[in-house]
Amino acid sequence: MSDAPPGDVSDDAARRIAWAARGMPVLSSIQEGLTARGALNGLRIGIGLVLEPKTANLALALQHAGAQVSVHCRGRLTTEGVARALEAAGLQVYAERAATQERDAELARGFFQTRPDILLDDGAELIRLAHREHPDLVEDMLGAAEETTSGVQALRVMHEQGVLKIPVIAVSDSRIKHLFDNVYGTGQSCVMALLDITNLQLAGRLVMVVGYGWVGQGVARHAAALGARVIVSEIDAVKALQALHDGHRVQSLSDAAPDVEIVFAATGVAGAVTRAHVERMQDGVILCTAGGGAFELPMGYLNALGTATEVRPSVTEYATPAGKTVLVIGQGDCLNCSDAEGNPIEVMDLSLSLQAFAAEGIATEGRNRPPGIYPVSPQIETAVAQARLRHEGATLETLTEELFAAMHSW
Repeated sequence: MSDAPPGDVSDDAARRIAWAARGMPVLSSIQEGLTARGALNGLRIGIGLVLEPKTANLALALQHAGAQVSVHCRGRLTTEGVARALEAAGLQVYAERAATQERDAELARGFFQTRPDILLDDGAELIRLAHREHPDLVEDMLGAAEETTSGVQALRVMHEQGVLKIPVIAVSDSRIKHLFDNVYGTGQSCVMALLDITNLQLAGRLVMVVGYGWVGQGVARHAAALGARVIVSEIDAVKALQALHDGHRVQSLSDAAPDVEIVFAATGVAGAVTRAHVERMQDGVILCTAGGGAFELPMGYLNALGTATEVRPSVTEYATPAGKTVLVIGQGDCLNCSDAEGNPIEVMDLSLSLQAFAAEGIATEGRNRPPGIYPVSPQIETAVAQARLRHEGATLETLTEELFAAMHSW
């Protein structure tokens, strides 16, 4: 936690949190329900999401509903002013933008000393850390919710191997999450973050999207809309065929490497882009990750070169033995989180509302659920969608008796 007194909190951070709140009507309405029902009252909730204005509103909503909220976030994913603003609001915050790896570990230990009953995680980092280093805490926990595809994937492996000790709600698997957050949100924010960081344009450039899951689809769509020529790399033949039908060229990264100018790794899988790939790429190629993390890029190889030079804020240039340069955005971290403000407010209103509902579900049902991965219920997905539609003044068709009969006849 920071030693900075509340008086040092910038007005700018408070304004940014308030601005995000204006675009989050669904979370606001859910907060009212959570408070009225009281299921979270007195529970300790630990949040491990990217710390920026929108997630700050989730933390404040849970606090308003009666929970004791603590927050942890890795240094580069922390918005410093937001962290200090949450401290001033009475939350326990274990996050510092300038934290080194060692300091992050120290902050994480402090976070776990709050002994959260529920974890709301991003990338399953805290869930895995709790299982490795704080097994006594895990025994007492009610459960957790996980925000990302890569995190859910790791947790499924833990469950298959019999080491997952708590029930986890897979928020990432929800249609609301992957159809909107991943495709529209991450697609837009990662492409726009790259443009803001580099001050370049995409029109006419050859852009490689590695992985055509929900995030890859979003990145490819937004890059193409700005005039990029998009190549998709996939190991799944059906997803590759989908990319082809969406109008993109499909080619392996190995084959396309000499031609691509910008590479978005969007798999959530470690080692998606390798040293061998990089050595085949042209001089000045730009590498970044969308939705995952630095583990997707060969950062170990690049850092071992000993040639890193920051040529622009958040742009690091590496010189290879072959005399070519490689540019990495945001040290390989997910660029929309490490060097921008994350996904659009309206999109995160939906995803963070799912997290709020997940917290309530764990509070009421966690003790009765064995360890495992659980979906967000269709009722909750419908409630979030309907809340947003009401706010937009949209109306739905009525399911008449005749339509119901037609849908259930053969």
